[in-house]
Amino acid sequence: MTLQEFFQEEPRAAVAFSGGVDSAFLLWAAAHYGCDVRAYYVKTAFQPQFELEDARRLAEELSIPMTVVEADILAVPEAAANGPRRCYYCKRALFSLVREAAVGDGYTLLLDGTNASDDAGDRPGMQALRELAVRSPLRECGLTKAQVRELSRQAGLFTWNKPAYACLATRVPCGTPITAERLNRVEQAESALAAMGFRDFRVRLWNDGARIQLTEEQMDAAMAKRQEIIAALKPYFPAVLLDLEGRRASE
Repeated sequence: MTLQEFFQEEPRAAVAFSGGVDSAFLLWAAAHYGCDVRAYYVKTAFQPQFELEDARRLAEELSIPMTVVEADILAVPEAAANGPRRCYYCKRALFSLVREAAVGDGYTLLLDGTNASDDAGDRPGMQALRELAVRSPLRECGLTKAQVRELSRQAGLFTWNKPAYACLATRVPCGTPITAERLNRVEQAESALAAMGFRDFRVRLWNDGARIQLTEEQMDAAMAKRQEIIAALKPYFPAVLLDLEGRRASE
């Protein structure tokens, strides 16, 4: 099945829109193939402000209506506890809210941007999507992450080369309770690094300090800006560490 065929069969749908590469392309494809589509962005403490800004920009460029659903994810005890199945409880809560909002607007079909490269066996959140009958057209049509990026580039979407971004909750070690204060410190630190020109990186909580993970090619720049980085992050973390092992660039 192709995306065109999918949207011919499903001419009306709601899209859970994160502002990332996959859901952005899915939103474009839905509109491109004539689907009556509306985007739903869930704003929680787990999402940084720039994701909402990117989502609004993309929806505006595509002239697609977007609803912002506010959610207090830290009020979900299993999500805030940050156990090994955090993603399941988080996805279950958030997609339930999106479905409720979409149904209220007259949309019975809810879609998400999971692609064919995503490993269903390695993502607890997939179970929640199945339970809530959320469909993933990119995955159903066999489109990989690399293909989605290339098709996004051809479509002129500014998201085509946007680094993959996991929610802020992933910066807190499993088993360490997630608090608004911890998430805010991480977001401020990552915003500071982004302002210095770094991209595709993570600032992870390490005890009470910050562990910075950069791609290999950014290591020299980090050392050159060492004092600037320390000055920017010290207000949020008593210790600032650089992971010399580095991280692989996002696909």
